[in-house]
Amino acid sequence: MLSNYIKNNKMKRMNIKFLTVIGLFLSSMFCTAQESVLSKNLGFGFQIGQYQNNFGLGINATSPYFLKQKIAIRVRGNVMWNEHLLNKEMTWTPYGNLSVGVVSVAGEIADFVRLYGEGGLLLLFPNADFSSESLEIGGYGLFGFEFFFFPKGNYFIEIGGVGTGATADKVPTRPIYSNGLLINAGFRFQL
Repeated sequence: MLSNYIKNNKMKRMNIKFLTVIGLFLSSMFCTAQESVLSKNLGFGFQIGQYQNNFGLGINATSPYFLKQKIAIRVRGNVMWNEHLLNKEMTWTPYGNLSVGVVSVAGEIADFVRLYGEGGLLLLFPNADFSSESLEIGGYGLFGFEFFFFPKGNYFIEIGGVGTGATADKVPTRPIYSNGLLINAGFRFQL
């Protein structure tokens, strides 16, 4: 009697697992078959961000999506401020960065939210007040969410990481900058 009970419960669990897998498969087919209403045209925007502990403001441009409307190229330019010690006082010194990356759409939720990943090349243009280098090269990667409150525009938030190996070699203790956590938030318009 106990062996029949165990055998029946195993069969029930297998049936539930099987039905769950079939349900997920069918729902994924249904979701990918729908045509997205989220704009995938040329886009322009602005953002505030933080690269490690450096605050910044910038602009971005996104190409129209291609390869089954899943891939785009994004270019960003930022003015960043490096907080460091200068003459025994803390100061913020501006510098620039430029990034070029590939955006890949990971999914869409209810024609309201787009999920994506992005990664690419990052160029830093350090200020001579804190660095003896004129150019630093690195990379970045992030995950992002676009929230479409109206058809031709969205708010976005992104989180990821950046690595450049850049150090402020003219500052005592030679601290690193633009390495570590990356956060951006902003608004993007689609044409």
